[in-house]
Amino acid sequence: MNIDLNGRTALVTGSTQGIGHAIVTRLAEAGARVVVNGRGEERVKDAVERVRAAAPGAEVLGIAADVASEDGAAALVAELPQVDVLVNNLGIFEARPVLEIDDAEWRRYFEVNVLAGVRLTRSYLPGMIERGWGRVLSISSDSSVVTPVEMVHYGVTKTAQLAVSRGFAKAAAGTGVTVNSVLAGPTHTGGVEDFVAGMVGEDLPWDELQRRFMREHRPQSLLQRLIEPSEIANMVAYLSSDLASATTGGAVRVDGGYVDSILP
Repeated sequence: MNIDLNGRTALVTGSTQGIGHAIVTRLAEAGARVVVNGRGEERVKDAVERVRAAAPGAEVLGIAADVASEDGAAALVAELPQVDVLVNNLGIFEARPVLEIDDAEWRRYFEVNVLAGVRLTRSYLPGMIERGWGRVLSISSDSSVVTPVEMVHYGVTKTAQLAVSRGFAKAAAGTGVTVNSVLAGPTHTGGVEDFVAGMVGEDLPWDELQRRFMREHRPQSLLQRLIEPSEIANMVAYLSSDLASATTGGAVRVDGGYVDSILP
């Protein structure tokens, strides 16, 4: 299967590390002109260089902007007024008892995990519709349908993300633009390593720590291991291409069978 994104410009928010960085790298490898985004100039610059090293010859740009704020999103759009592929990847998570989450924390999670993607989709979708081609993808989570007791606020925002994505897909119906969510399962990133260590609470070698976490806290996973960011990125690259022209309004799973459902 040849995934060819030559001639396309792709923006991936929160792409200086983790899943976002794997996605922006994979899109660059597929030929897209890619835009790395993060809040800090130095981290963005470093991530751009890493993408260029992984995808020699790719056109890689970097824009430092906090897209979780109205001003930051507006600044990014002013600098990059048109994209063909928008990947709303930016997100935050943290374990916290639900009874201890105050209003300010709820608002922060909605600003970052939901409204950041809403603002950018609202900015870029009209141009995609006018040109008759575009891809909008939101990186959601298995937590959107299996609410984790240790981070209900995160799960709720990921559920909202699915509804927002479906709504925007309806707004783009019949235009050649597709809008989808990607349900990422438990994924191996630096932040998740810290989360796993906090949940298991023991100083163990990583392989044993990971296995124990999956056994005790994510036993319904059929993969029985954490997913690698590159595995999420492969699905995003496919959904960003012409090959996925009939997939829209969906929540496409890359969850290792974590969600106990036969529906996608």
